[in-house]
Amino acid sequence: MTEQILLPDGTGVYPITEEYAATCGYSVRVLPLSGHVELRASYFSCHTGNTDDEAFTFNVNLIVTHDDVVLTYTLSKTCSPALPWASRELACEANYMEVSVRSDVACPSGTTREDWDAVVQKAYTSAVSGWQVMFQSAGQELKPMNLTEAQNQGYMFDLTDGRLVFRTPYGQPYAFHTGVTDVPVEVVHATLFSRQSWVVLVVDLVAACSLDEGSYDGGYLMWQTPEALYPLVAGLHETQINVGVNGELVQRPEAEERGYTVATHNGAVQIGIPYNAEGGYRKSVASGDLYEFYVFELYLEQISVDEDDTRVRFHRTLSTPLLPRPVFSEDRTVPEERLFTVYLGDVPLDLELIAVVLKGKEYAVPFTNKIGSTVTEVIHPNDTRGYTMEVPFDDPDVFQQLNKGARAMQHRLDINYTLTVLPEKNLFFHLASVTASTDVSPPEFTSGCLTDGIGFRLDHRPFDYVWEISIGEDPLTSELAAQLGYVMSNDSKTLLLDVPLFSHGFKYTNITLKSFLGTFEILVRDRETSAVQGSSVRTCPFTRTEFIMCSPDGRMTVVADLPLSIPSATSHVKIHLADERCRPKEADGTRVLFSFPLNSCHPTIKLSKENVMYENEIFFSHEQDAGGAPGFSGYTDSVTIKCTYSLAGLHRLFSVYRFESDAAGIGHILHSPQGLQHPTIEPTTVPVTRRTLASTRKSSRLSSAKYIRVSPFLQKLSQRTRG
Repeated sequence: MTEQILLPDGTGVYPITEEYAATCGYSVRVLPLSGHVELRASYFSCHTGNTDDEAFTFNVNLIVTHDDVVLTYTLSKTCSPALPWASRELACEANYMEVSVRSDVACPSGTTREDWDAVVQKAYTSAVSGWQVMFQSAGQELKPMNLTEAQNQGYMFDLTDGRLVFRTPYGQPYAFHTGVTDVPVEVVHATLFSRQSWVVLVVDLVAACSLDEGSYDGGYLMWQTPEALYPLVAGLHETQINVGVNGELVQRPEAEERGYTVATHNGAVQIGIPYNAEGGYRKSVASGDLYEFYVFELYLEQISVDEDDTRVRFHRTLSTPLLPRPVFSEDRTVPEERLFTVYLGDVPLDLELIAVVLKGKEYAVPFTNKIGSTVTEVIHPNDTRGYTMEVPFDDPDVFQQLNKGARAMQHRLDINYTLTVLPEKNLFFHLASVTASTDVSPPEFTSGCLTDGIGFRLDHRPFDYVWEISIGEDPLTSELAAQLGYVMSNDSKTLLLDVPLFSHGFKYTNITLKSFLGTFEILVRDRETSAVQGSSVRTCPFTRTEFIMCSPDGRMTVVADLPLSIPSATSHVKIHLADERCRPKEADGTRVLFSFPLNSCHPTIKLSKENVMYENEIFFSHEQDAGGAPGFSGYTDSVTIKCTYSLAGLHRLFSVYRFESDAAGIGHILHSPQGLQHPTIEPTTVPVTRRTLASTRKSSRLSSAKYIRVSPFLQKLSQRTRG
């Protein structure tokens, strides 16, 4: 973006260049904030309309070019001085000095007698009737020149209705520097004269301004000027000081209330302004670290309190050096909320957060593509802003590390804030790292009852790898699930497990003909020690027409649907096991419930190389009418019930008093064909009569001995499998 300032008047349009501004009484400053251009003009500047030295009209055109688009701004303003003109006015601007005196004043302003006599002598001997100027400087020969020659060298003279004005940029050929109370001062001493016949008109003009560039000390911007700018400039030894910023003066008491200091020391007026006082301009700078500087437009006025009636005005731009301007990050996390809350504070208003980098990934602010995380901005009264960022502990951009000894999970969030400095858009980066610790708890399944079993669900957490899921003593793997008939799916996010009813691991309680409760438990173990750390248990009610359960503690529980084998004409039924004393616990006319130890009720025990099978039968007979006398004609049918256990999982074999197995047995209910009038007791195949039944019972009793000898082969097989 480029700016051009044009000054129009009746003679044309004049562009303001740096040189032209200093000669014509303009001071141009581009503020560090984009779009702010400050133009300060003297009342006696070129192209400014003057009405009786009381009203001044100023016209300016500002042309701005941005991206090939030209914009024009026009300003016209008429102003009047707030105070009457002093006899002598001296303005010390940033790029020029200007002195004006009443046009009726022709007395010396402090020139030495010898210099004054030399001026008068030159004027009398000069044949020129027009105005001439002679610049005086110690050690230099006085050389009068006409005003045109002086103007060509950058000096400007103007005569208004009531004042004579002299303006000079700093550093002109006839300027000289001097030290007044150790403060550098630039002086231009010009004497105007004109000879009209025998009358000589002489006006002595002295422009003198402090060249102090200011300093920074202990949080204050310091600037000083001599009480008397130049020995030739009299009348400023006793002055009234008013100070302010941005062209607005305040009385000394009010300035001191704002924190300004105004002191006189060794003949110098010393001004101090706190770096962060009201009225300054602040700017951020990103250069590796973050810095700031402050700029003040100092406005100082010295007014003589004696008869000389002199007013000196200073306009000086003071700035601090680059000062460190750190921002801070604060951890406001509440671990119980499982949410990182990080505050970035003391961010200047000319900085803006545009992005954050988490785990090497950059996210624009505000977040639009990071679900669950937020960035909130707040503006504070002290002209700063803050940002609050929230990121859940389980966010993928959070580092997780397990502290096994402390049973805690360490969460760490590393943040690289990316801020931009306005308007330049230079980047500044601020790093922050926050940590939080949470107790590690074993994973917990959610579960639900299914028609034919129980379903479990586990949503994986990043640290769940330290735990082992098991069914009893066995780790839950895809192979185990397939072996036991479970339906399992497991990916990086979720474990799903459906356990069918009557499969390995179920336990049953409250068994009746109407229903029973099935309970399944999943254990969570420490992967290193195998110690149980937690469990997920689910109990569900089930109903079945017929089922058999072979418990690890050696009990057979069976519900049989006997009417499938009972003729429809039957009105009374006698039901028992091989031992007639073993009667059903419940019966409803169609179904019966038996629950008994395996070694009771005269079971048949069969051994193979890998298994042991306990077998019994449910015998039932119906009442028949034989010659009018009711009675039971004998056992007409039976249902075979079996429980098979693996020898490898048995701790004790065939003990009447104790049965111990690692797993439940596998049960079967075998029905005879419909209407069959013979029991199905293997291996006997002859029809069963009361006599043969007694024989069978005797045989059963013989086979249900308390202990049975096991061959060495089976013993070794059991030990090898268990080992």
